[in-house]
Amino acid sequence: MVNRNRSNLFYLLLVVVASVMVGMVLASRLDLSSQSSAQTLGVPAVNSAPITGPLSATTFREAAKAVSPAVVNIRAEALREVNESDFFGLDPDDLSDFFGPPRPRTPGGQGQQRPQQQQPREQLVQGRGTGFIIDKSGLILTNNHVVEGATRIRVSLYGEDADQEYTARVVGRDELTDSALLELTQKPDHDLPTVKWGDSAQMQSGDWVMAIGNPFNLDHTVSVGVISATRGGSDGLQVAALRRADVLQTDAAINPGNSGGPLINLRGEVIGVNTAIATTGLSQGNMGVGFAIPSNTIREILPQLRSGKVTRGRVGVQVTDVRRQAVDEFGLKEKTGAVVSSVEDGGPAEKAGLDEGDVILSWNGQTVKNSDELVRLVVRTKPGSAVPLRVWRAGKEQSLTITVEELDLEAENGTNRRRGTELSSLKPEQNKGFGIHLNNVTGDVARRLRLAEGQRGAIVEAVEPGSPAAEVLMRADDVIFKVGRTPVTSSIEAQRELQKIPAGGTALVHIVRQDRNTSKGYRELFLMVTKD
Repeated sequence: MVNRNRSNLFYLLLVVVASVMVGMVLASRLDLSSQSSAQTLGVPAVNSAPITGPLSATTFREAAKAVSPAVVNIRAEALREVNESDFFGLDPDDLSDFFGPPRPRTPGGQGQQRPQQQQPREQLVQGRGTGFIIDKSGLILTNNHVVEGATRIRVSLYGEDADQEYTARVVGRDELTDSALLELTQKPDHDLPTVKWGDSAQMQSGDWVMAIGNPFNLDHTVSVGVISATRGGSDGLQVAALRRADVLQTDAAINPGNSGGPLINLRGEVIGVNTAIATTGLSQGNMGVGFAIPSNTIREILPQLRSGKVTRGRVGVQVTDVRRQAVDEFGLKEKTGAVVSSVEDGGPAEKAGLDEGDVILSWNGQTVKNSDELVRLVVRTKPGSAVPLRVWRAGKEQSLTITVEELDLEAENGTNRRRGTELSSLKPEQNKGFGIHLNNVTGDVARRLRLAEGQRGAIVEAVEPGSPAAEVLMRADDVIFKVGRTPVTSSIEAQRELQKIPAGGTALVHIVRQDRNTSKGYRELFLMVTKD
């Protein structure tokens, strides 16, 4: 009897185990296992193989055929407040040529006086753009400016009726790369095609590319051209007050409506996201100069876009390259590093002990060749990280540690907004070769500029347009207190030190600049000005 009970128990356990295993197999095949609603998105695979082979009569046709099914048309709606001033003083009710049929007039006709001040009213604004599907779950990549502020987003798919639209929501946005990740909240009853990714780092001037998009609401239009240039750092596309993005410049026709569409190589792989065009101001159409954010830049942040937030590091400094003429002045052996031109009051750099005029030679063990490279390293560093630096100061190398903060782009743009200044009525002295007019810092000037007690130097009365000083953004009311390593307390002393600089040489100028956004009311800057 005991043996029989043991046998029954054994078979029962065997049945349970077998049932569980069968259930697991079925669940894996039928995708019935529970999943988190917050799915992750990894960095997509990229094809880095060289593009080789002859260009044939069907090369562009095949590339367009491969990518077009994954390209979508995006229609975004937003409400914004408008006043009469938005229409240059004209009555919006009269603009039937631009906004459709005139709306009915209020009683009283032309004889009725319009109120002097119009209350802002909301107007429904519709914008159109392009995007492309990057994941079969319904994730779509487009430009941030296409969907920013949108209250409703609708997407049309390739090959379907024009009136067949699907709603979408914004998952994540990033202003610095002008990118946005959307997710279809309504999905079709068929599988979604996706794009393949190429290596944007391989692209060089002269390489063939193709842009696909919906310019002027003309669906899935293809244009062909070449990479005109690759631009980065100070030569990149300005996306914020102090921020520039690396871009691929192309002469493939890009027009309004192309925004957010893919720029592809001859294999039909995405190597850029079309984002901007150059115009003369007279025409909003293609001028032969378009810009795309490189695909490698976008791919890196896709996991953060999927999470809903892109975080970047900052340290509270402005930096510039070491000018070749200033290598000897710094005491460096070669032209390398990033010069600290400004340190934010109370920021991470000030807390770490960085000063204006320091040359940052390495970041977290990686050599810094120039200011652009340092900026890339900083923004890619996780906020909260403690990073070791090697710094060149007064002819000696020093080691510092800096704790990285999270970049708040809105706050940064507000802090660095330029303010107008008031010129002094004193007769200025001109410093030829630099393009600046100097005078003494009097007590009245010091009080007006809210300088520190006892601060003396030479005030910049005016900067000549196009001069070396103008090129480095020196401006009126800047106060020079040191030239090189020599303190100056008057315009005569500043003139004397500046005159020592030979033509073609570089002056290392320390200035104080009014800034009401700081606790002191001013900040110190370091500029390198090359003498004509």
